[in-house]
Amino acid sequence: MQRSTKPRRLRVLHLEDAELDHQLLLAHLRRGGIEPAIHRVDNEIDFLAALGQDWDIVLSDYNLPGFSGLIALELLRERDKLMPFILVSGEIGEDTAVEAMRNGASDYLLKSNLTRLVPAVLQAVDASESQRARRRADEELAHSRKRLSELAQHLQTSIEMERTAIAREIHDDVGGSLTAVKFDLAWLMRHAKDPAVVERTQQALETLNHAIEASQRIMHNLRPAILEQGLVAALQWMTQRFERRSGIATTFRTSHDHLRLPAGVPLVAYRTAQEALTNISKHARATRVQVDLTIAAGVLSLEISDNGRGLASGDLGKSRSFGIRGLHERADTVGGWVELSSTPQGTTLILSVPLDTRAALRHDGEGDGENSTPPDRATSTPGSSAHDPSTWGEL
Repeated sequence: MQRSTKPRRLRVLHLEDAELDHQLLLAHLRRGGIEPAIHRVDNEIDFLAALGQDWDIVLSDYNLPGFSGLIALELLRERDKLMPFILVSGEIGEDTAVEAMRNGASDYLLKSNLTRLVPAVLQAVDASESQRARRRADEELAHSRKRLSELAQHLQTSIEMERTAIAREIHDDVGGSLTAVKFDLAWLMRHAKDPAVVERTQQALETLNHAIEASQRIMHNLRPAILEQGLVAALQWMTQRFERRSGIATTFRTSHDHLRLPAGVPLVAYRTAQEALTNISKHARATRVQVDLTIAAGVLSLEISDNGRGLASGDLGKSRSFGIRGLHERADTVGGWVELSSTPQGTTLILSVPLDTRAALRHDGEGDGENSTPPDRATSTPGSSAHDPSTWGEL
């Protein structure tokens, strides 16, 4: 073996009761190009005290008075899983050596043949340093992922707060102004004598009704007021509306009519269903959709399945497939997770959120009253909002 001209400095803890054997081992280390800062101990108390310091490697005899190398290895592993440990003994059988290796020893050597000492020490130290570097890298990666997840959660929360603020402004300012203009136009149409003025006023009213409907739709997409009636009512209304708009047969089923859910869970479930149904209408080419909301074993499950063409193998790996990633991050804000499975016969998305079932079985919503009722099934007519609890009411 070609040796480095510069000695390798290592901090060595040597568990050995014979001074002569200690000096022999020290000579082999120095002759092999290692300059050790070595400390010898010969009993359990001193060994435990020495473990409080930093060492690059532990070299240990097998048999010591009232102590043994295997016990020393066990004590070391309780404190440091990655510290290299080599048994160096004059009397060690194959079974003992196998047991030591199984318990985490890096190597074992006989005192009568120390030619492998330096290579074994260097290999064990290098392997330990690599393991520690990998562990540090894993910890840094986990920390980075945690911070990224926290940032994503913060962004989701900020987005929802901003949506709520914008929806409130649309409701209070734009909605109020449009309502006032509608009343004025209705008054003008009632009092106008000229048929041309009546006709133009009627056209203005129709345009205004379209603007009111657009404002209501924008406001609902920003902050679904239907959630004030509870998640069950909101999902029932969403699926009915989706079926009317898309022409896809959509069924909603639930195991409980009334649930009380932790803060944030109804909105996460609603947005998950909204994203899933949007993707189905755009990409799935489905003719049938099933939405199921259940609570079992303390877990709220929202399952959306379709009979569409399924996902291609590369769809989820697209660099800009942020919809599904956003669902994962959104679910994580309430301690939940999203699972997605797909075949050529259809796709299924499942949102799972652990919760307190004793509270959940009483009522659905976030501080809503007990007498919430599902939205009306009637098909809407232009200018009417009776079917849509998220609107400002009859104008």
